[in-house]
Amino acid sequence: MAIESPRWFKSSYSSGGEQCIEIADLRRSSLAAVAVRDSKEPDGPALLVEPAAFAGFATFAATFEV
Repeated sequence: MAIESPRWFKSSYSSGGEQCIEIADLRRSSLAAVAVRDSKEPDGPALLVEPAAFAGFATFAATFEV
Protein backbone atom coordinates (compact mmCIF):
# COMPACT_ATOMS: atom_id res chain seq x y z
CA MET A 1 0.00 0.00 0.00
CA ALA A 2 1.45 3.38 -0.96
CA ILE A 3 1.82 6.12 1.60
CA GLU A 4 0.26 9.23 0.10
CA SER A 5 2.20 12.43 0.83
CA PRO A 6 3.27 11.76 4.40
CA ARG A 7 4.49 14.76 6.37
CA TRP A 8 8.06 13.91 7.37
CA PHE A 9 9.98 15.68 10.11
CA LYS A 10 13.18 15.44 12.17
CA SER A 11 13.62 16.17 15.84
CA SER A 12 14.43 19.72 16.81
CA TYR A 13 17.41 18.15 18.62
CA SER A 14 18.86 16.98 15.30
CA SER A 15 22.31 18.46 14.88
CA GLY A 16 22.14 18.42 11.08
CA GLY A 17 24.60 15.54 10.95
CA GLU A 18 24.22 12.42 8.87
CA GLN A 19 22.83 10.18 11.59
CA CYS A 20 19.22 11.33 11.63
CA ILE A 21 15.91 9.66 11.12
CA GLU A 22 12.69 11.26 9.98
CA ILE A 23 9.25 10.21 11.09
CA ALA A 24 5.75 10.59 9.70
CA ASP A 25 2.64 10.16 11.83
CA LEU A 26 0.28 7.89 9.91
CA ARG A 27 -2.03 7.03 12.81
CA ARG A 28 -4.99 8.69 11.11
CA SER A 29 -4.38 6.89 7.81
CA SER A 30 -5.52 3.39 6.94
CA LEU A 31 -2.06 2.18 8.02
CA ALA A 32 -2.43 3.39 11.65
CA ALA A 33 1.35 3.48 12.11
CA VAL A 34 4.39 5.68 12.51
CA ALA A 35 6.74 5.63 9.51
CA VAL A 36 10.50 5.91 10.09
CA ARG A 37 13.12 6.51 7.39
CA ASP A 38 16.78 7.47 6.97
CA SER A 39 17.05 11.21 6.35
CA LYS A 40 19.93 10.62 3.92
CA GLU A 41 17.67 8.52 1.67
CA PRO A 42 14.28 10.24 1.47
CA ASP A 43 13.30 8.09 -1.52
CA GLY A 44 14.38 4.90 0.24
CA PRO A 45 12.21 2.50 2.21
CA ALA A 46 10.32 3.43 5.35
CA LEU A 47 9.83 1.22 8.37
CA LEU A 48 6.24 1.12 9.63
CA VAL A 49 5.98 0.80 13.41
CA GLU A 50 2.96 0.39 15.66
CA PRO A 51 2.33 3.64 17.56
CA ALA A 52 2.76 2.00 20.99
CA ALA A 53 6.12 0.53 19.96
CA PHE A 54 7.30 3.89 18.63
CA ALA A 55 6.20 5.62 21.84
CA GLY A 56 8.33 3.14 23.80
CA PHE A 57 11.31 3.83 21.54
CA ALA A 58 10.87 7.60 21.87
CA THR A 59 10.68 7.32 25.67
CA PHE A 60 13.86 5.23 25.71
CA ALA A 61 15.69 7.68 23.43
CA ALA A 62 14.65 10.65 25.56
CA THR A 63 15.58 8.96 28.83
CA PHE A 64 18.90 7.29 28.05
CA GLU A 65 22.07 8.58 26.44
CA VAL A 66 22.39 6.63 23.19
